[in-house]
Amino acid sequence: MFWPVLIAVTGAFSLALGSALQERDAVRAPGRQVARAGFLLHLLRQPRWLIGSAAAVLGSSLHLIALSGAPLTVIQPLGVIGLLFAIVLSAVFNRQRVGMSQVVAGVAVMVGLTGVLLLFPHGSDVPVLPTSTALVLAGTAVGAGLLVYLTAHWMKSGVRALLLALAGGAALGTTSGLARVVTANAVDDWTRLVSWLTLLAVVTAVFGALLMQNAYRTGHFSAAYATLLITDPVVGVAIGAVLLGEGAPETPVARIGALAFSVLAIAGTIALAQARHRNPEAPDGRRYSGTTVRTRTR
Repeated sequence: MFWPVLIAVTGAFSLALGSALQERDAVRAPGRQVARAGFLLHLLRQPRWLIGSAAAVLGSSLHLIALSGAPLTVIQPLGVIGLLFAIVLSAVFNRQRVGMSQVVAGVAVMVGLTGVLLLFPHGSDVPVLPTSTALVLAGTAVGAGLLVYLTAHWMKSGVRALLLALAGGAALGTTSGLARVVTANAVDDWTRLVSWLTLLAVVTAVFGALLMQNAYRTGHFSAAYATLLITDPVVGVAIGAVLLGEGAPETPVARIGALAFSVLAIAGTIALAQARHRNPEAPDGRRYSGTTVRTRTR
């Protein structure tokens, strides 16, 4: 599995770079605190955001390539290394210092999540997922995300960042689960790429991207990206373990260990959410294209 692992790590860096670039234009874009779908159309006209998107697409593509050669329970944990990349890159782009508390919290998230996912057995059978089950998965992810999206403007910025990233991560984790089935089967027959599963993967990916751009828009990039890196692989591995037959921890020791690592990852995410490393250009009661964005005192 050397090549899938190397490809996955490279993809993690590319995705972190792309996300850090996207954040800079997401916080400056006109519109409400929780922007509508037209927000993406505005971003499509921003050269830097497009470069960031190209890097993110490259990272996601490398992730998909890695998934075609190894199970979710191996590839998903490797994406967590992108968290420290993203924290450092965001600080550099916004000319801010990286605090030691952020580094410690980022490491806690990485260690916690990696520990959780490595405790899962690593199956390697070609996965199968009925279209009806895929519809339920995609519908649940989109439905839950839509609920968060419609109520997010009532939330404080820190909470909004976490919940939008949580919903976005769930949608992207669902995308990873669907993509695992599509890419693994396409290795033997490329026509498998043309299927309902591919369409569902595209829909959940686009919706997840909208949620994540709004999460970045809050200015709490580190917390949002950490939440994404927790939710995406956890949802993906859960799909792999429960629906694709890739297995789950079987012994009591492994289950207790997974719980302990989960607590560590959650604690690290909470610490990142409370950090004062927030993009100063995030919407906070200023004017954007003639529209005043009114917020409560943070």
